[in-house]
This record gives sequence, structure tokens and C-alpha cells, in this order.
Amino acid sequence: MLTSMAAPQARGKKAGDAIFGANRAAVEAAARVGKEFVTNATIGAILDESEKLVCLPTVKKVYQSLPMEEIISYAPIAGLPDFLRDVQDCCFGDCRPEGYTAAVSTSGGTGVIHHVIQNYTCPGDDVLTSDWYWGAYSALCDDNGRHLRTYKLFDDALKFNHKDFQEQVNRMAARQENLVVIINSPAHNPTGYSLTGDDWDQVLDFFRYLAGKGKHVILLADVAYIDYAGDQGRQFFKKFSGLPEEILVIVGYSMSKSFTMYGQRLGAMIGVSSSQSVIQEFSDINSYTSRATWSNNSRGAMACLIRIFEDPMLRSSWKAEQQEYYRLTKERADIFTSEAKQEGLPILPYQAGFFISVPSSDSAAACSELHKENIFLVPLKAGIRIAACAVPCSKMHGMAGKLKKAMENIGQI
Repeated sequence: MLTSMAAPQARGKKAGDAIFGANRAAVEAAARVGKEFVTNATIGAILDESEKLVCLPTVKKVYQSLPMEEIISYAPIAGLPDFLRDVQDCCFGDCRPEGYTAAVSTSGGTGVIHHVIQNYTCPGDDVLTSDWYWGAYSALCDDNGRHLRTYKLFDDALKFNHKDFQEQVNRMAARQENLVVIINSPAHNPTGYSLTGDDWDQVLDFFRYLAGKGKHVILLADVAYIDYAGDQGRQFFKKFSGLPEEILVIVGYSMSKSFTMYGQRLGAMIGVSSSQSVIQEFSDINSYTSRATWSNNSRGAMACLIRIFEDPMLRSSWKAEQQEYYRLTKERADIFTSEAKQEGLPILPYQAGFFISVPSSDSAAACSELHKENIFLVPLKAGIRIAACAVPCSKMHGMAGKLKKAMENIGQI
């Protein structure tokens, strides 16, 4: 009997996702009992206080003013030249690292991760990230025949766990030449944690040591939430200056968050190296993979970034609007973290960003228990993710106490 037409590596694939599954349950509950009685803390996008999806006003104005031809025309495979220049300035601000750089447009921040895995590891290789991570990292590795491995993000003092980080990188180094390490900071998804300047110094010193041993280190700095990181800032970018040529830094930038253009699927991978030939190779191979994967990206979104960034008044209003929603997200997060402290609910260190995380030994059970209160959170392997970006302040009040009660009911606390 014919059971599958798929090739062996494709059999059994399903596009299930904990985040979208949790959101679907919240939407179904809202249809039953009314949206006003449901708290949907699953959405990784900014909603305003009336729970409507936010588009930054400057972005909306500029995008809607584009000629239709600019929106519907093809863009070059690598991206419009002005976009490739401006997106670097947009990302780095006044903290551009010294060295050679180049950008390649991608299908959102996800496209950056795809290309790094595809072009800087071999089939069967490991890719390393922290044990708290965005679930798509694993799917992207699996679909490309790689393995996602993790290190413990936090030590016993809830600081960056340099000991386990180095141990896990060394394990990779014992069996492969190229070492791809994904660090999502600042405003880490899903915890809101950010590495300190000292943390970055230790990480990069360790990479220099590995480079001296003949290893090739590819650091993917996933900075998707950088414009909502507050005082964490961009200073760490300068630390990527003057690294050995065996270390390639690839910065993943997303217009989904910085421009609230989620569905336009546009981002950029920005290479930083002390070697001009490494950067030329970076541009060549990643542009080629774009051609072989999605061909080209949204010209309209590129044109929108160019117009905003190159007009001082538009750029100023765009940044001010970002800050407005950064402050709103922080206000919501402060409500949860303050009440969690009062309730005695343990949470992971949060500095900034869209998400807060609570450790849980059975996150699915805890989230299911909260459904009785019509509160919907995202169950992850190591705990529970709360989307502060999406929950109005009125609904954030009391959530920490209800989550603690739900965890008590099932014996987790």
C-alpha cells in the first residue's frame, strides 16, 4: 500500500507551532465569550490598548504614498542598493563596527537564520543557541538537516551562563570546523533578557581563542527587537570591530518589529568581518541562496525604509513612534513583573522587549489550567511565554496572580 509520496527527509513533517496554536485557542474563546473577557498573551506583535494591531503612523503614511509601480515591481535579488546601504545605518545607528560590511535582503528575520544555517554549516552539523529560544530555530535546523543544540542561558545567579556556553561550544568544536552560534540579544525572545557589555566581551574573547585554534566562528546576532530594547542600546555593535578574520558576525535585522511591517516579510542579514574577501563571499553566496529560495523580496517595504530613513523629519517621527510603543510595552511588562514579585511567582530576568518568561516543569498543563480563566499564554519546552507587547494594561493586572494560582492547582508551585 502506498503510504507516502514524499522523499525520506520530508516524511512526517507538519507545520504545527505552539504560538499559533495558542493564539487559535484564544481566538476561539473570544468568539464564544466575547473578546473583552479573553486575555490573549500569545501574539508576537504590538497591539494597542484597544487590542488592535499597531502600524507606526509614519510607516503607514509613507507606504500608502508609494506609487503602485514601486510596490508591485521586482527588486534585485540582493535588494535595492539604497536599501542595502540604509538598512545598515538603520541597524547600527551611531555604533557601526569598524571593518568590512555588506547587507543582503531576506524574507524577514527568519530568512537570515535560514541562510546562515544553509551556507555556514554542513548537513548533520550542530547549531548552538540558548535553552530558551524561539521555536523556529529548531524547525529551520531540522528542515535543513542540521541539529539545534542548546546551552543553559542562565546560571544559578540568573546571569549569563558562560561556563555552560563555553562547554557546549567546545563540544561542537571537537567535531566540526564551522561553529554557528545564535545569540538573540538585546531584548531576547522569549525572556526579555539582554547580555551586558562584559558578557559580550567574554563571549568574543572566547571566540578569539577558538579562532586561534583554527576554528571558523560564525556568530549570528539576532537583533530583531533592538528598537524596543530601551537603554540596552547598540553599544555592543562596536565590539564586533577588529575581530580575527576567522570570526564572521552576521547581524539579523527585521522590519517586522522595527517598522511594524510583519506581513511584508522583509529583513536583512548584515555581515561584519575584518576580511574583505569574507564579506564578498558573504554577499555572493547569500544572494545566490536567495535566488534559489524565494528569488527576491518586497520592493515596497524596501522603498518605505529608504524614504523614511533618508528624510530627517520622517526618520525623527518614526523613532518617536517606536519609543512610544517601547514605553507602552515596558509599562505592561512592569505591571506583570511587579505583581509577580508581590505574588512570589518566579520569572526570568527581564530587561526589555516583547516577552516575559516564567519557568515551568509542565508548561502545557499550566497554560491549559489558565484557559479556565480565559487567559492564553504560550507553552514552551522550559516554561511559559507572556507577550507583553500584545496585552493591554487593564488585562495585564492580575495575570501574574492567576498564573501562580494555576501552577499551584496542578502542583507546580
